[in-house]
Amino acid sequence: MTVPGPVAQDGSMSGKEPGPAGGRARRSFTPAQKLEFLARYEQAVQDREGGAWLRREGLYSSSITQWRKERDAGLLQGRAPGESVGRPSAEQAEIARLKRALEVSERKRATSDAALEIGGKSLRALGDDLQERGTSRGRAADPACVSPQGRARQVLIGAYRALTAAGLSTRAASTVTGLPRSAEPRDRSRATPLRQVRARPANALTPSEQEAIVQALTSEDLVDRAPAQAYALLLEQGRYLGSVSTIYRVLRERKQVLERRRQARHPAKKRPELMADGPCQVFSWDITKLRSRIKGVYYDAYVMIDIYSRMIVGVHVHARENCELAAEMMREVFGVHGIPHVVHADRGTAMKSKSVTDLLQDLDIDPSYSRPKISNDNPYSEANFRTLKYSPWFPEYFTDLGHARQFMDDFAAWYNACHHHSGIGLLVPADVHYGRHHQVQATRLAALEEARRAHPERFSSGPAILPKSLRLPEQAWINKPEEPSPDPAAATRTKPAAA
Repeated sequence: MTVPGPVAQDGSMSGKEPGPAGGRARRSFTPAQKLEFLARYEQAVQDREGGAWLRREGLYSSSITQWRKERDAGLLQGRAPGESVGRPSAEQAEIARLKRALEVSERKRATSDAALEIGGKSLRALGDDLQERGTSRGRAADPACVSPQGRARQVLIGAYRALTAAGLSTRAASTVTGLPRSAEPRDRSRATPLRQVRARPANALTPSEQEAIVQALTSEDLVDRAPAQAYALLLEQGRYLGSVSTIYRVLRERKQVLERRRQARHPAKKRPELMADGPCQVFSWDITKLRSRIKGVYYDAYVMIDIYSRMIVGVHVHARENCELAAEMMREVFGVHGIPHVVHADRGTAMKSKSVTDLLQDLDIDPSYSRPKISNDNPYSEANFRTLKYSPWFPEYFTDLGHARQFMDDFAAWYNACHHHSGIGLLVPADVHYGRHHQVQATRLAALEEARRAHPERFSSGPAILPKSLRLPEQAWINKPEEPSPDPAAATRTKPAAA
C-alpha cells in the first residue's frame, strides 16, 4: 500500500521528513498569481527596482520571462486554479513575440516623444525666466524671490523627474537636462510584497479526518505512545488515519508535540575563581600528548606549574595516562616545593580519579576543576603547553620514551631559568619563585636611572620608574571576578551636602 506524503496546513504536498521538524514545500503559482506577479514586476522595473523586487519575492528572471511568453500567448487568461497551462503552439509563440516587440517599440516612441516635449518646455521656461530676470536688473529685488540660479535648477530638476517618470533612464535624463544623476534622490517607496495564496490540493485532509487523528492519539490506549508507534498499532487494528508525518503535523498544529521522556538535567558547574599573591599557593596541572615515531602512539607528559611564579614545579613523562602515576608526581612535587592551598586541573580521568582525590584530601588541599568544555578555566597550563609546542626546537616526533623524558627535562630547566615570561614582568620564573626578582628589578631600575641622567631629554620628568611591561603583578587569577560598576545614584546619596 502506498502511504501519502506529508500534507501542509493548507493542504498542499510538503517535503517534510517525519518528526517534529521539516523542510519548506515547493512553490507553485496559479495563472492569476502569475499575472499579478507580472504586473508587480513591471511596476518595479519602472521604479528601477526590478532586481530588488525579484529577490524580495524569491523569483528568478527566467520565471518572469516564461510567464510573459505565456501571457502574450493568451495561456494565462481564463484559467482556473490548478488547471495546466501547457506550452504555446508555434503560432501562439510567434504572435507573442510580435506583440512583445510592438510593446517595446511603442514604449520607446512614447519615451522619445515625452523627452522632446519635456525638453522643449523646460528650455523655453528656463529661457523666459532668465530673460525676465535680466530685464529686472536694477530694480529692488524681492527678498522672497528665488535667485535666478535656484529657479533654473528647479526647472531642470522638474524636467529630470518628468523624463524618468515617462520611462527614460536616469543616464538619458541626465544627458538631456545636463544634471548629474545624483541630483535627484533615488529612494522610492517599495512595493508591498504580494502574499501568495496557495490553492488547497485535492488530497488534503478534511477537518473531520484531522479530528479523528487527534481523538485516536489522545485516547487512553495511545496517549502515551509515540506517533510512529501509534501509526503501527492503528494499522494492526485495520485503521489508517494518515502517515507518520501527517500525524506529527496535525499534533504540531495543536501544540501536542513535546519531549516527554525523562532526560537528565545537569546543573551548571560553578565558575572557578582562584587567586594567588605568592608562590606555592595555587598549583595547576595538566597532561599533554607527545607524538612518537609510530603513528597513533603518544607519550603523556604530566606537567604541574605554580600560577604565581609560572615555574614548572614538576614534569613526568610516561607511556600512558594513569592516576597512580599522577599521584606519584604530586607526592614528589609537594615534597620539594611544599603543600599548596589549592590544586587546579581540568576534568580528565586522572584528575578526577580516586587516587588523586584521596591524596589531596589527606594533605588538606582544596581541589579545583575547570568547567566542562571550557579550556579557559585552566589558562596557565594551556599557555605553558603552547610555549612548549611552538618552540623552534620542539621535534616532529620523539624516537622513544627516553628521548621524550630528556627533552621535557631540558625544556623545564630552560623555561624556569632562562625564559623571560611576559606575564610576570619579563622575569624568569625561578627568580619569582625563589624571591630573587627584587634584586633583578632593582638592577633594571638602576640602569634606567643612569640612562635618564645621561639623556634626560629622552625621558619624562620625575624619577625613573619601571614600565608596566616590567612590573610583576601583585596577584595571579584564574577567572578574576568582574568589579561591580559604580552606582551613580549611590554616589549621589553618600555625597556630603555643601556647607
